[in-house]
Amino acid sequence: MPDLLIELFSEEIPARMQTRAADDLRKLMTDGLVEAGLTYASAGGFATPRRLCLTVEGLLDASPTLREERRGPKVGAPDKAIDGFCRGADVDRGDLEEREVKGATFYFANVETKGRPAAEIVAEVLEKAIRSFPWPKSMRWGSGSLRWVRPLHGILCILSDEAGATVVNLDIDGIMASDTTQGHRFHAPEAFAVTGFEDYAAKLKRSHVILDPNERVEAIWNDAINMAFAAGLEVVEDRGLLAEVAGLVEWPVVLMGEIGAQFLDLPPEVLQTSMKEHQKFFSVRDPKTDKIVRFITVANRETADNGATILAGNQKVLTARLADAVFFWNNDLRVAQAGMGEWLDSLAQVTFHNKLGTVADQIDRIAGLARDLAPVTGADADATEEAARLAKADLASEMVYEFPELQGIMGRYYIERAGKPSEVAAAAEAHYAPLGPSDDVPTAPISVAVALAEKIDKLTGFWAIDERPTGSKDPFALRRAALGTIRLILENTLTVRLASVFGETDWALDLLSFIHDRLKVYLRDQGIRHDVIDACIAMDGNDDLQLLVARARALQEVMGTDDGVNLVQGFKRANNILSQAEENDGVEYSFGADRKFAESPVEEALFDALDIADSAIEPALARQDFAGAMAAMAALRPAVDAFFEAVQVNADNAVVRRNRLNLLSRIRMACSQVADLTRIEG
Repeated sequence: MPDLLIELFSEEIPARMQTRAADDLRKLMTDGLVEAGLTYASAGGFATPRRLCLTVEGLLDASPTLREERRGPKVGAPDKAIDGFCRGADVDRGDLEEREVKGATFYFANVETKGRPAAEIVAEVLEKAIRSFPWPKSMRWGSGSLRWVRPLHGILCILSDEAGATVVNLDIDGIMASDTTQGHRFHAPEAFAVTGFEDYAAKLKRSHVILDPNERVEAIWNDAINMAFAAGLEVVEDRGLLAEVAGLVEWPVVLMGEIGAQFLDLPPEVLQTSMKEHQKFFSVRDPKTDKIVRFITVANRETADNGATILAGNQKVLTARLADAVFFWNNDLRVAQAGMGEWLDSLAQVTFHNKLGTVADQIDRIAGLARDLAPVTGADADATEEAARLAKADLASEMVYEFPELQGIMGRYYIERAGKPSEVAAAAEAHYAPLGPSDDVPTAPISVAVALAEKIDKLTGFWAIDERPTGSKDPFALRRAALGTIRLILENTLTVRLASVFGETDWALDLLSFIHDRLKVYLRDQGIRHDVIDACIAMDGNDDLQLLVARARALQEVMGTDDGVNLVQGFKRANNILSQAEENDGVEYSFGADRKFAESPVEEALFDALDIADSAIEPALARQDFAGAMAAMAALRPAVDAFFEAVQVNADNAVVRRNRLNLLSRIRMACSQVADLTRIEG
């Protein structure tokens, strides 16, 4: 069974496209091969800036010959129909067989599809893959029609086994497949032949090309942290940047350079962002001062001067970039120290949304809501309102205009330089959080109030103008705002009545339902069953997320016990009998169960159990002890089971029947205080 090796050699592939391209090549080829009848043992894809590689092991040397029987028209059908069937099956009319099927006679043809050699199939599938490759952007060059992300220079395509390697016969727009490739652009540009994947990877490494991107990542990171450690420093970890840089080089050479002393007083986030965004540099921090003091860059070649010339050029460009940052910083500090009024005034000219006014209007709404929420979080109302009014001021700063990702972070610095309390400044950075499910949630009272106000304002504003998420579309990130609201409330144990916050509007119920949907996702990820959540959402007070989740957790725990599961079955049986009787009789059995009409000890035992449960459930719910209420409900299980085993509810005696139905109503009412058990599945 031969192995297949493919390399598509081109000009530099953008780093952001490489991983997806390697996966696409693997999928297009393996799907095409299997569809054509060639199975395989394993496949792997790799990418460097100049090449996509696919290795397939254990490929069949030919597709199997297939034989099938096809049924054609009935005997006696028009000649045109019979001739068409023969052409489709590629058989002569004389080769057809007649056979009776369910009383009718049909023509049958035995069709043989001969297998094809692997090389023929590989060539066909690879040409189709190259011509239809799903690059996000592609280009044409020269006079050909082929499109590729950058000009494609070579195709290596060989099948290898114990007897050696065979080049697959393939010509795409004048690019002939071969068994040769090239090494590093500068260190080893000469062409060389390969006989298989292991030979290919080994010769590439000798030619200063590390094929595996994961190996390049590890090489860069290990060299970087070792270089920084030797100088008593540490590299600021950035896995996204690390993956990107690994896609820019085939032979990574790590170099560490100096940052000019005149820039060391810039906020570390400014240094880090400027170096990352403009030059793909890693930041190196002094753990003693927490300042960014050096940078690490990754070159694509070794040099005789050990990178000195490369570093000098990088430092020159970096100096120009950071000089701009110092200019922005100094200008912004002037406005900040004057109270930031200039920025706040300018935000009155910036549209937040054409139906929701300006950013200044948004700030006014958030400030008012944050003030109202301050008692809930335990924050000072005046300080909270001030924090809300200043939190977005940095949107008008020069630094944030240059680096939008620093919004909030720069706000904290500017508010501190304006002489405001640290907790007011901290809210500027924290009020956007959490942005994602893994982000930390603010815990400082002022920050929590402002962050919650910012998200609730966004939700209520867009609901009010009927701009709600639809399907997969969520242009205003309202699902993220809802999840942020949920996490702020739950992880800070806040009591917030969302219905009161939303007010009496025609959209408030729909917004609460949207938040409940997000809450279901959040709780399901924590292992709480969807039917348990639904059973609790159906209860009054479901706008208090803290109580809703406490109820759901307690019910989930009860449903993990035999008593809980069996009680639900007993409840459903009682509810079904009762509902059917009420529908048939046209009356409601909701009161009047009297112990004196009990005819058996099990009936009396159920009265006793219900009295005990009622005396426990209501007080437990009043003190928000949901676990206690659930336990009291679950304790009904033995009495309910015994009742249904020994007693016929629909007795012949009308008085006894009515009494027993009212007793079932007590079961329903007792359980329904805790959760809507009709929504529990099973």
